[in-house]
Amino acid sequence: MKRDVEDIGAHCQMPYCHVLDFLPFRCESCHGTYCLDHRSELAHKCPKEGDWARRRNGRDNTPLSALSDKPSLYSHDQQCYEKTCKTLINTSRMPANQCSTCNRSYCLPHRFPEDHDCKNVKPAGARLGALQQHRDRGLSALAKLKVWAEEKRAKDAAKQQPKKSGFLGMGSKSSSAAREALATTNELKRTAKGDASIPQDKRVYLYVEASADTTKAKYPTGKFYYNKEWTVGRVLDMSAKALQVQNVNNRGGGEEEKLRVFHVEGGRLLKFGEKIGEPCQTGNMIVLLRGVGSGEPDLIDL
Repeated sequence: MKRDVEDIGAHCQMPYCHVLDFLPFRCESCHGTYCLDHRSELAHKCPKEGDWARRRNGRDNTPLSALSDKPSLYSHDQQCYEKTCKTLINTSRMPANQCSTCNRSYCLPHRFPEDHDCKNVKPAGARLGALQQHRDRGLSALAKLKVWAEEKRAKDAAKQQPKKSGFLGMGSKSSSAAREALATTNELKRTAKGDASIPQDKRVYLYVEASADTTKAKYPTGKFYYNKEWTVGRVLDMSAKALQVQNVNNRGGGEEEKLRVFHVEGGRLLKFGEKIGEPCQTGNMIVLLRGVGSGEPDLIDL
C-alpha cells in the first residue's frame, strides 16, 4: 500500500525536505523534481539558475521583441524606474509612461511626479541640460520683468507729482491726471470678469498677463476681479484657467514646470499662501511666469 502511494507522486529533491508531493514540479534548468515550496529556482538554489530562460530566449536566434512569451525579469530588462517597484513596462499589458520632468519611464501607478518623488530623481539624458536651459530662460524673463516693473513704477510716480501750469505758473495738472486714473479704473471695473457672488467691497480688480517668454496662453492678457481674501495660489489657478495656460502646480514635481505670480507694482513674486488683497490694489497688474523658482533670494536674486 505504501509503495502504491509513493508511485503517485515524487519526493522533493531538496536535501533537508524530501516531502512526498502528489503534484511535483520539474525545474526546466536543472531538471530536478521539487515540492510546492521549493519549485522556484531561487527556493531550491538551482545550480543552473536562469539556464532555461536563456535557452528559451536564444532559440532560433529570434529577437526578444519578437517572442510571444510572457515577459519576465529573465527576458525583459525594462522596469518601472521607481526604486521600490519591480513592475515590467513596455509590455502588452503595461505600456511605459514617460515623465516629462525627469524623462524616466514608469508604470501606470507611478506615472505622476508626486508618485515617484520626481524632485529627487536625476533627469535622464539630454533632459538635464534642457531643465537648466528652461530655468535660465525663466530667470532671464523674471529679470527683464523686474526692470520693466521698476521703470513702470518710476513713470507712475512721475505722473502723480503735481505740475504747475497756466498763467504765471498758477494751477495744477494733478486734477486731470486724477480724472484720467479714475476713468481707467472705472473702465477696468466695467470690463473685468469674475465671480458675481463676490461682494463689491471685497473685490480687487487686476490686469492679468501670461509671460510670453515662459508660457503659452490662448489669451495672453485679461481683466479680472477676485476676492481680497483669496490666496495667491487660488488666484493663480483661476487666472491660468481663464487665460488657458497649462497649470501643473498641483501635480508636484520640480520648479521647472510650476507657475508663479509676479506683482508688477510690488516688484516681487508672491507666495502662494498670502492673500491677494494684501499686496495688490485695484488697477495693479500680475504676471504668470513658469520656471522661475519660489521667489526666495537664493533662487532669483542671483
